[in-house]
Amino acid sequence: MTTSLRYATRMASIKASDIRELLKLTEQPEMISFAGGLPAPELFPLQRIEKIAARVIREQGMQALQYSTTEGYTPLREKIARRMNGKFGVSMTAANILITGGSQQGLDLTGKLFLDEGDVVLCESPTYLGAIQAFTTYRPKFVEVQTDEFGMDPDHLRKLLQTVAKIKLIYVVPDFQNPTGRCWSLERREQLVRLADEFGVAVIEDHPYGDLRFEGDPVPTVLSLDREGRVIHLGTFSKTFCPGYRIGWVAGEQEVITKYVLLKQATDLQSSTVVQRELDLYLNEYDLDKDIEGIVDVYRKRRDVMIDTLREEMPEEVRFSKPAGGLFAWVELPERLNARDLLERSLKQMVAFVPGGSCFPNGGHENTMRLNFSNMDEVRIREGVRRLGQVIREALAVGVGR
Repeated sequence: MTTSLRYATRMASIKASDIRELLKLTEQPEMISFAGGLPAPELFPLQRIEKIAARVIREQGMQALQYSTTEGYTPLREKIARRMNGKFGVSMTAANILITGGSQQGLDLTGKLFLDEGDVVLCESPTYLGAIQAFTTYRPKFVEVQTDEFGMDPDHLRKLLQTVAKIKLIYVVPDFQNPTGRCWSLERREQLVRLADEFGVAVIEDHPYGDLRFEGDPVPTVLSLDREGRVIHLGTFSKTFCPGYRIGWVAGEQEVITKYVLLKQATDLQSSTVVQRELDLYLNEYDLDKDIEGIVDVYRKRRDVMIDTLREEMPEEVRFSKPAGGLFAWVELPERLNARDLLERSLKQMVAFVPGGSCFPNGGHENTMRLNFSNMDEVRIREGVRRLGQVIREALAVGVGR
């Protein structure tokens, strides 16, 4: 049946996520998926969560099943603030924290707070596809900043800040970036903050992977370098605990958080009271940092297997780097290959990945791909990369191009 419903103009610019569509395919048990940024489900602390969930209902049931404040459960916000203070050297309190439905809701609320139609978002090239989707609803213009292994090119960033009108946001993922896995240097982070201060632009620091470091020393967050209250920090438990809880947070100056709260009130009133209390009780009873150490050990091994197998199976023309943390490896193919075409061939071999062109808001770069290594075990990683290497070699042999 067809209808004559008249939708908002913004719907014309909203498209389905390549990743979410791919996840439908990866539900097939025989599929080897390097597509979504999924944690390893076998690492979820199921028995502990079962006990915690029962205790929350038994001991706090009437409060847990009731409406709560939009800001979030105060004891959980206090714990997040203390955790950030200890890890980042900042001075947060519960008043600086808003609980959100994952950091993805934080992105959506950010777009709603800052972006009018035609405003400009500066972002890394490439950048996180979910941020592109969240901001696109508000019809901005994306301007990509040249990026290398150390982060945004500060000279190019300065040039854009000097010459591009209506810049509202600089959106960055400095730690083990999605999709490239890169980690910004301290110098680049300091330069970002100086430029943002000089030109009066807000910085959105998306920080889902910072705890998943495999080697090297942590680099100070952009938030910790902020002196003018210009940096807004998005965090989440999805990558270090479990994504099904959908608990993230926005951290920033209290004045800014108050505005986020107003927007969240109109969006969903509040995040789940039950889940917040469960997570808070879990943090009381167990050592999350010790849990994360175990997760990091597993992901480090899987990263190593993926990189080693890429070295063995990929043609010489294929380039990739070894990320020092996070969930992803970034692959650059010869320019004559199109990763979207390769995906069709790869899916027939029961291997899924994300074409990298999706991560460039202004298009192009179709010869790139993002590979996730956290969700598959070592045996499946080896086999999946082997199959993918065969697909790429065959495409090069027959000259599959654009």
